[in-house]
Amino acid sequence: MAAIGGHPYSPSDLELPGFVPQQLSPIELVVPLIGTSLLVITVIWLVSGHVLNSGRPSRLSKADRLLMCWWAITGLTHLIIEAPLLFTPNYLTKENPSFFDEIWKEYSKADSRYATGDTTTTAIEVIAVFLQGPLSLFAVSYAIASRKSYNYILQFGVSMSHLYSMLIFYITAYLDGMNFCASPFYFWTYFVGANSPWVVIPTLIAIRSWKLISQASQSCKVNQD
Repeated sequence: MAAIGGHPYSPSDLELPGFVPQQLSPIELVVPLIGTSLLVITVIWLVSGHVLNSGRPSRLSKADRLLMCWWAITGLTHLIIEAPLLFTPNYLTKENPSFFDEIWKEYSKADSRYATGDTTTTAIEVIAVFLQGPLSLFAVSYAIASRKSYNYILQFGVSMSHLYSMLIFYITAYLDGMNFCASPFYFWTYFVGANSPWVVIPTLIAIRSWKLISQASQSCKVNQD
């Protein structure tokens, strides 16, 4: 549904020259995303339970296997879904948009800062694509899977970086007036709902990792004494 300015974004008088309407429906976008995510989670869960535990003296706990699923989804989200936003900034005007162009057209209904190339959201995506994405996959493919002692420090650091990014994301939106959402539906579904896992789960991981780091530090001190 197009608004007065020829686009569905807020505010309605936002100038987006050459805007090409979205071709895929929300269902056509969400279903493949959920299906692919479930497939990735299933593969990581099975591999971590059977292949990575085979012949090892210590088995990966269910918590570690769940964390591997989380970091895989996080890393792939940053590198596959968010990267196209940086490399195809003209996604709103493409006559033959890709699936990922359509995703960002849809999401921009919840936050039109993405449609206008806002510097804050662009900076957050740069950090996500070039730092958080690779580190998330490194946590899965090597640190946790190989039972490296520093995997908790890595998870703590990457989780804190996600929390920092989300703080900047929401605080700047509030300071700029929170007038980026096309409707309450998009606000609660995308702006709040779709982003909330990267607030709640990194918080839980950071708390868990900090506790385990502290326990390991205390054990080292006891052994030294």
